[in-house]
Amino acid sequence: MKRNLSLLALGGALALGTFVGFEVSERSSAQVTSTPPVATTPATPAASPAFDSGRARTESEANTVQVVKAREGGLVYISVTESAENSPQAQLRRQLQEQFGFTLPDDGSGEVQQGTGSGFFVNAQGDILTNNHVVEGASEITIRLHGNKQTYKARVIGRAPDFDLALIRAEGLPRDAIEPIPLGDSSQLDVGLKAIAMGAPFGLDFSVSEGIISSLEREVPVGAKGVYQNVIQTDAAINPGNSGGPLLNSAGQVIGVNTQILTGGIGQSAGVGFAIPINTVKRLLPQLQRGGEVKTPTLGIQFADLSALPQDQRQKLHLPATGLLVQQVYLGSPAARAGLRGGTVRDPETGLVTGGDIITAVDGQPVTDANELPRAVIGKQIGETLRLTVERGGQTREVTVNLQAFTLPNNQQ
Repeated sequence: MKRNLSLLALGGALALGTFVGFEVSERSSAQVTSTPPVATTPATPAASPAFDSGRARTESEANTVQVVKAREGGLVYISVTESAENSPQAQLRRQLQEQFGFTLPDDGSGEVQQGTGSGFFVNAQGDILTNNHVVEGASEITIRLHGNKQTYKARVIGRAPDFDLALIRAEGLPRDAIEPIPLGDSSQLDVGLKAIAMGAPFGLDFSVSEGIISSLEREVPVGAKGVYQNVIQTDAAINPGNSGGPLLNSAGQVIGVNTQILTGGIGQSAGVGFAIPINTVKRLLPQLQRGGEVKTPTLGIQFADLSALPQDQRQKLHLPATGLLVQQVYLGSPAARAGLRGGTVRDPETGLVTGGDIITAVDGQPVTDANELPRAVIGKQIGETLRLTVERGGQTREVTVNLQAFTLPNNQQ
């Protein structure tokens, strides 16, 4: 059963329902609107055991209705058009032609494609937050507001591909039409709290679903680099087209941005959805508002997780039970400039290259998981440093890496 589950990005019913990997990271301090939270109004007790002519409402129901009515004006429906020249097939053809002079035959699949997604206002200036995978490669973006058929052209202001976030802005949008939804604090969440998802699944405008926060300990791949990142897991029904829509708490605050679901091979929700924590968004929002692409650093190495290697093979190669065995250090990378060393001798049985550095700790924390190093790197900003504890030739040393943006060869991550 586990093998049949796949992560599906929630880009839209037609073109943007693509499979993705995992990824993590964090930053801080962003603009939070001063919109007051929704107050929870207790339900009025029924005067008798009989139902009150269809008006009987539990306290939870009354709260959900209040949240939805208060925040529906901040929801945005996003439609995108992807031209043939921006399609994956066209990009592949260009890449092959540039690199090898080889032209891939046109299979007729490069026609214009359309897709849908969701978003929400984050400030009074009209900035709209959504997923990067909703607007990536789009040649045209239009938005609509709840209860309004008028469409507005929009453009991308800033993107953070490694966190699957994007900020867009609509042209000609009346100021009084902008209703920002206040941002909450995802560090204050608990498993079991209410979660309300709003968006346009399968292009069905203004759909609302409710559930609970199922887990706060989930890590999935969230962006272009596929690094495992912390996400909010919810059982609130979300589907393709919900991407970029808000996940709200009972106070009407955004606690997450819906981004992925687990599917059972049917392309729709299996009852497990994931949202990017709003604290990640708040950390990145100032950079997104400055415009352009939010770059993340790259270490520039290949490594093998020793904990995944069978014990007999580790013993044969005289390797410790845990740590990351550096296989290769790319020329000119931050790791190369810091003096990290890759292996020199390839073992024919395992294919591992031994003789290189073994990373045993990152910023003083022992390495127990292969995802910990990429997660630590993407959690840093360009120009910051990463302290690695490495074993080399039986001796332990500290290596400080000055992190920079670096493009890996051969499209490797």
